[in-house]
Amino acid sequence: MLPDSLIELTAEIVACRRCPRLVAWREDAAADPPARFAIEEYWARPVPGWGDARARVLIVGLAPAAHGGNRTGRIFTGDRSGDFLFASLHRTGFANQPTSVSPDDGLTVADLYVAAVVRCAPPDNKPSPDERDRCLPYLAREMALLPELQVIVALGAFAWDGALRALRELGFRAPSRPKFGHLEEARVGPYAIVGSYHPSQQNTFTGRLTPGMLDEAMLRARELASLLPGRGTGRPIGP
Repeated sequence: MLPDSLIELTAEIVACRRCPRLVAWREDAAADPPARFAIEEYWARPVPGWGDARARVLIVGLAPAAHGGNRTGRIFTGDRSGDFLFASLHRTGFANQPTSVSPDDGLTVADLYVAAVVRCAPPDNKPSPDERDRCLPYLAREMALLPELQVIVALGAFAWDGALRALRELGFRAPSRPKFGHLEEARVGPYAIVGSYHPSQQNTFTGRLTPGMLDEAMLRARELASLLPGRGTGRPIGP
């Protein structure tokens, strides 16, 4: 089970209505789904982080997809970005299966926690700075509540910036402003940050991010966290 403090934080995130534009967008997306999801009941609430409470590696994304995490209630679950990501996590030993389609699909993760900078699906995948800042304390608190966390994998420049901002909220500052790039690294306080291009279709369909490139980022995170294959018995945690 999750420690009580993470359980309480998860409940707080799910109930959040701080950003009127995002509340309206996530609910409108649920009310008018594409035909392929017409019979499904959407989550249509903020999406909390999930994964192994003993994780040494944290993946940070941008936000839930309108018809992915906003539909299923689990970040990177039920969309093409998640298909690409979890195939890599399976190849690199973090996940027990290469697919993630619903919270009850049998997926488990070990030494890994998955979260996002913004917890509601934003229009055009573009949260405003104010929306980011209202949501950012949730990420900082999740980081603080993962006692074994060592490595943060930031998927995209927005996540890289968000992770640095969350760490500043925890009192950790980089000596200079680290620049995002694929496989760029930064040390901030006790944490290492590894950058990776986001597994969006815009990147994966154009070849900007290949399976091997994402695998390399995750294997580097494993190396930095000194993880041995097969450690832990992680389990899906979330709503």
